[in-house]
Amino acid sequence: MAAISKETAWNYALGMIEVDGLTPSEEMLEMIEMEKRGEITDDEIIERLDKKYKIKR
Repeated sequence: MAAISKETAWNYALGMIEVDGLTPSEEMLEMIEMEKRGEITDDEIIERLDKKYKIKR
C-alpha cells in the first residue's frame, strides 16, 4: 500500500470532522498547517491539545 501525503491525510481527517457537522478551531487549523510545513510534529499537536484540554484536579 502506498503512503499518502500529509496534505491528503489532513484533508481526509478534516472531511470526516465536517461530515459530523463540526468545525475545527482556528488554533487547530493553524497547528495542522504548521504540521504540514514540517514546523511541528503530530506528537507536538497532541501535547498542545493535552495541555489545553486536560482536566485539572
